[in-house]
Amino acid sequence: MLHIFVDADACPVKDEVYKVAKRYGLSVTLVADSWFRVPNEPWVRLEVVKETGDLDAADDWIVEEIGKGDIVVSEDIILASRCLEKEARALNPRGRVFTPESIGEALATRELMADLREAGTITGGPSPFDKTDRSRFLQRLDEIVNAVKRGG
Repeated sequence: MLHIFVDADACPVKDEVYKVAKRYGLSVTLVADSWFRVPNEPWVRLEVVKETGDLDAADDWIVEEIGKGDIVVSEDIILASRCLEKEARALNPRGRVFTPESIGEALATRELMADLREAGTITGGPSPFDKTDRSRFLQRLDEIVNAVKRGG
């Protein structure tokens, strides 16, 4: 059964994930470093990954559990890449869909931006998250769920 995994620490679209999951009867697992309140629904689960000093503990847990056709919601491009290797789907909270064809460019851009920030060339971050981002995310998540259900 199709499952949505959310890299939940600071994820701004949890409510949107719940909405889509409820509509399609999907299970959701939120993975985080610490406990927070989640809807009291049998199809929503919070997995708290105990701090082990490993900054990638939540990511590693998701990669271990995710399967072919499952969906991960994460801002982390490296996590998205690892999930794509397991034939899962990946998108970020702003609605950017990562595919095997686009992930290489995303990783390269991430590396370039990190180098530019380190050199002091770029000091700003992304634009504020807004309702357009939220709407785009909802649309893309819905499209991915339908594609997976159709076998595409």
